[in-house]
Amino acid sequence: MAGGGRMPLLGWWLMLVGSLRLASVWFGFFNIWALRVAVFSQTDMTEVHGRTFGVWTLLTCTLCFLCAFNLENRPLYLATFLSFIYALGHFLTEYMIYHTMAVANLSTVGFFAGTSIVWMLLQWNSHGKSRGSQSVKQS
Repeated sequence: MAGGGRMPLLGWWLMLVGSLRLASVWFGFFNIWALRVAVFSQTDMTEVHGRTFGVWTLLTCTLCFLCAFNLENRPLYLATFLSFIYALGHFLTEYMIYHTMAVANLSTVGFFAGTSIVWMLLQWNSHGKSRGSQSVKQS
């Protein structure tokens, strides 16, 4: 969004996902019971686990917000994209291997992470094309 233009739909999507992740941060720090019910339904989660989840989610939330406003920044875009891959992989592992998640909880995570992954892949080369035209070679 550098350059003062309108925010693309992908930016708005990342803002939405970041806001939803921010709610999970709250649960991780201040309402561990809700986090157990909403995410890890089959496990005994301690307060330390909740805070660790909160910090991890805060980091991914921050990536979403930063990337939403800087879609042309390739390293930031890649880091945000990978955060969705890692999160989806983590929750798939929790469901399929450790059996600590219910399928309903996984489907919610899968919807947001999966949509973000596909959308970011489809938009991979769409942002930052004007970068080359902004840099004029000085002679």
